[in-house]
Amino acid sequence: MKRKLIAAIGIAGMVFSVAACGSDGGGSGKGADAKELTVWLTVDAQNNWPELVKSADDAVKAKHPGLTIKHEYYGWPDKNSKLDAVLATDKAPDVVEMGNTEMLGYMVKGAFAPLDPAKFANSSAWLDGLKQSVTYEGKTYGVPYYAGGRVANWRKDVFASAGVKSTPKTYQELLSDLDKVQKAKGDEFSAWYQPSRDWYAAMSFVYDAGGAIAEEEGGQWKATLSSPQSLKGLKAYKQVLDRYMHGDKTKDESDRPIVYGQGKSGMIFAAAWEGATAADPKNDKVGGLADKIENFVMPGPSGKNMPVFLGGSDLAVPVKSTAQDLAAEWINAFTGPSGQKVLAAKGNLPNNTTDLAALKKDPKTAVPAIAAESSWFVPTAPGWGQVEKAQVLQTMLQSIATGKKSVEAAAKEADAAIDKVINTK
Repeated sequence: MKRKLIAAIGIAGMVFSVAACGSDGGGSGKGADAKELTVWLTVDAQNNWPELVKSADDAVKAKHPGLTIKHEYYGWPDKNSKLDAVLATDKAPDVVEMGNTEMLGYMVKGAFAPLDPAKFANSSAWLDGLKQSVTYEGKTYGVPYYAGGRVANWRKDVFASAGVKSTPKTYQELLSDLDKVQKAKGDEFSAWYQPSRDWYAAMSFVYDAGGAIAEEEGGQWKATLSSPQSLKGLKAYKQVLDRYMHGDKTKDESDRPIVYGQGKSGMIFAAAWEGATAADPKNDKVGGLADKIENFVMPGPSGKNMPVFLGGSDLAVPVKSTAQDLAAEWINAFTGPSGQKVLAAKGNLPNNTTDLAALKKDPKTAVPAIAAESSWFVPTAPGWGQVEKAQVLQTMLQSIATGKKSVEAAAKEADAAIDKVINTK
């Protein structure tokens, strides 16, 4: 899934009232007899699975003769500004695709209608990380569409030259393998290229250790990066940076596939598409990199598979839609079992564990499918968007990586910054 998810940063100046609409978005009778449905999707659907769009259209039209379904497609960078503008009018679309980290800011502001999850196929089996992205204060405001996880990817040729013949099954095996490569290649090479500011990777260590970014108690969120469990995870992350990351320790992950493709690293822990991007001929400076890389499920220090952040997309129904019931029908037709098969065939992960089971049995898809079973998501707190916007986690991680602050001091400072805004709508 070669795209970046845009962080939810709130919708300034926009006020919505879900209660005023009196709809549950799934069988309320609101717009069940509408004659027109407007669906906003990103260009991913237009370019990669237009047949699925048509199939959903046909299924809904068959039940509602005379219905017109209009589609508009947007690129990720400009979608939200256009959505914000139209939501302030009475011309809201009926279905809109959202990056899963974008959902929270809109749910907090009441921009989306609540939905009844029982109306959607396999909702009881939605992947945990995706289910959290559509849930706010106990209500469901969207339907997971598809996902993309994170996996470890290494160069078989580099590790074989150091005497390593198979992928590791435990974290200690991984460290031992990395040590062999690092010793053989020297300090100009990163056995594991791990940009310090990559908070998706760092927080996987935190959650693996039993920690969390923040936790809710009594209706209030409080940062917990300085808890003993979180500190244990952060220290394990720093160990990786100190021992194996010999690149610029102020970098984020944006150019990781490029660095990997240049042959400066033996391994990455990244979004599943990044290995393939590094092996793209325009990035491959190694030569034949596609045949030299291998994915594997990242083991965690805890002894279990490392929990991963699941990126992906959700589908939501704007609260101002006048065809909410039809919108829910279309979403169900689009994201149901047949739709998930189409999406999986295009290289995506399905939105539920039932369909994921089949991918686990296929050697071509087993690694990302197994990795996706253990996942985490950002705190669904009203002020989370402000935390992301301020780059609190990135600042903390860079301070830790460069030695500017101790792990304890950096975590304590990050907790204080998070606590100032996390409960603010």
